[in-house]
Amino acid sequence: MTTLFSRPWIWSWLAAGGAFMLTMLLTEGRGAGELAYAALSFGAFAAIVGLGQMMVITLGPGNVDLSIPAVMTLSGTLALKAMGSVPGAEYWGLGVAVAVGLGAGGANFALIYLLRLPPIIATLAASLVYQSVAIWSNRGLRIRPPEALADFATGRAFGIPNVALVGLMLAVVVWVVLERSIWGRWLLATGQNMRAARLAGVPVQIVRAVTYLTVSVLAAVAGYLLASFSGGASLNMGQEYLLMSIAVVVIGGTSIAGGNSNVPGVWGGALFMFLVVSMLNSYGFGAGVRLVLTGSIIIGIVIVASTRRARP
Repeated sequence: MTTLFSRPWIWSWLAAGGAFMLTMLLTEGRGAGELAYAALSFGAFAAIVGLGQMMVITLGPGNVDLSIPAVMTLSGTLALKAMGSVPGAEYWGLGVAVAVGLGAGGANFALIYLLRLPPIIATLAASLVYQSVAIWSNRGLRIRPPEALADFATGRAFGIPNVALVGLMLAVVVWVVLERSIWGRWLLATGQNMRAARLAGVPVQIVRAVTYLTVSVLAAVAGYLLASFSGGASLNMGQEYLLMSIAVVVIGGTSIAGGNSNVPGVWGGALFMFLVVSMLNSYGFGAGVRLVLTGSIIIGIVIVASTRRARP
């Protein structure tokens, strides 16, 4: 038990369990299965983008990708336009979404590396371009995904939502890469001390480039799935995932100072955030209270983490 509670990710899961129990107390235990299913469904999208944001934050202070919402919107829009509701075009749409992610990630890193822009400024500026392209390509049209893709996105297997299974599969892949591959060691070394990693022979710029490509590809896949799940792409479909992608990483126990990642905690943070929103909705609170609470949670965790680092 001591070893278990020493894991940073356990607290996000305990918080998620606490939020679930409070919601059940409010509803007198009704709808427990439906709430758990909804948490897995909607939490999956936050977990997928959170995995990418976690890898960027692992690079060290100042590294964060603010283009995630725009990449989600652009990939969902272009993928649906490419498929055109045609049966059998699902993989073509996925390929378009991944291509959008690779293009966005490459552009983001080019701004950071070639123009020496801070990542926050580079990704925020790029997001305006991506959102503008999405607006131009959408033009008020709402194209429905192919029926088979929509059925998959809203369906389940073994009682678990398909989108959650995809999110869990991606989490396992990211965990294996970070914990069992040389690239994962390079990423952690870069985040701990970039100069020392460079002197040790780590290809720091390649690691940074691959990381920014990965976060954009994961955002694009999330946008593709979200558009299929929602029955179409809208211009604000990724808006709530800007703060959410950072919140699930911080709540999940990943160090904001870099050099440390926490894959299980991302999923715990994603479930916690959805359950908190459900609890607030049950009490009749609006979106404003939710945003204030989310920001307060992030600030509180950052203060606690900073205090722990400052202790001798």
